[in-house]
Amino acid sequence: MPQPSLPSKPADHNAADAVHEQAATIFRTAWAAIHDRVESGEARLPREIIWLGGAPGAGKGTNTPFILRERGITAAPLVTSDLLASPEMQRIKDAGNLVGDADVVRLLFLRLLDPAHATGVLIDGFPRTRVQVECVKMLYQRMLDLRAAHRHDALAACFPKPIFQIVVLYVEEKESVERQLKRGRAIIAHNQRVRETGVGQLLEERATDMAEEACRKRYRVFMEQTYGVLQSLKQHFHFHVINAQGDLASVERAIISEFQYQSSLELDEETFDAIHLIPLASEIVIAARQHLVERLEGYQRDHEALFRRVVAVIERDFVPVILLHAITGLAKITSENELFSDPRALAMLVDVLNERGYRTTATVEERDIPARIDPATHCVICTRRPRYRFELRFQGSQIRRGF
Repeated sequence: MPQPSLPSKPADHNAADAVHEQAATIFRTAWAAIHDRVESGEARLPREIIWLGGAPGAGKGTNTPFILRERGITAAPLVTSDLLASPEMQRIKDAGNLVGDADVVRLLFLRLLDPAHATGVLIDGFPRTRVQVECVKMLYQRMLDLRAAHRHDALAACFPKPIFQIVVLYVEEKESVERQLKRGRAIIAHNQRVRETGVGQLLEERATDMAEEACRKRYRVFMEQTYGVLQSLKQHFHFHVINAQGDLASVERAIISEFQYQSSLELDEETFDAIHLIPLASEIVIAARQHLVERLEGYQRDHEALFRRVVAVIERDFVPVILLHAITGLAKITSENELFSDPRALAMLVDVLNERGYRTTATVEERDIPARIDPATHCVICTRRPRYRFELRFQGSQIRRGF
């Protein structure tokens, strides 16, 4: 009796498999070019990568500097269009070949190894295709695998927890078209002044910024193709859609709100689990964020037992006092716990409390404690014993009374 035939895969499944297979091939080739430098610790991939997308006229170039400042990233952004205009890509085009995903991914991976990008980088205009999206996911997984492989060896610091964030600046079609046309008019006026005065440099006059229908087409292509591609990353990475409709100040406020520091995103899972029960007062100062996170993860990685003892002391002895002084926003705590005789424990406590948003200072006092009486001289014999004083400042509650 003939066996029933198995149902064939739906067309979309076949297409997805083909995309994944193509991406895997491209990723292997691109990774091979940087494999030795990365896995030996000679070069480091960025700890944080912000993948920035947005419709034409959404303000990526305008808002990129503010996003970088908000995240404490000092490296210049990597702009995909600039990569495509690089000498290497120009040679490919001059040879009569098309620049494809494989070329873009390979060059992007090489650029990621720039030492300036070690703590973080923003990538403008990537990913745009489903193949590129798969390559982003594969890169993240490879970075996780390297972190796991080197977690307890001498190269652990070279493989921090990767932070991938997808950022989309959103504007409606009408706003996008108006901004594109406005940009086109501004460029024409600028170039006219340059030609008349001979001062300055000519800017590229793009035909797509001059015709309304062309502007509408660019917007719709982005929304129908690229935006859907970016949406597929929502289930994998922290995903931000920022309303870029308003003026610059309102967009900056939206960016600040979206990029508020989150422990669960940036700390390693074990580190976060160790301290997450301590109440969060407010975000820490952005400029100190990266160094603070590195120290905390170092405590968890290299001194786990001591670190957990310090966290337990905070939960038992410090949090009740903090809650008692929640109105004033100032808690002063004195401790004689011998745990703090270890300078590392004292440093851990201050860093943990600062991470939770409490501006903490610690001082050590040496005092004489009567221990016994000398039977011959009847003098009191004292011992030196330290006492630890902590001052925690945070945003307290404001009570208002009506009159």
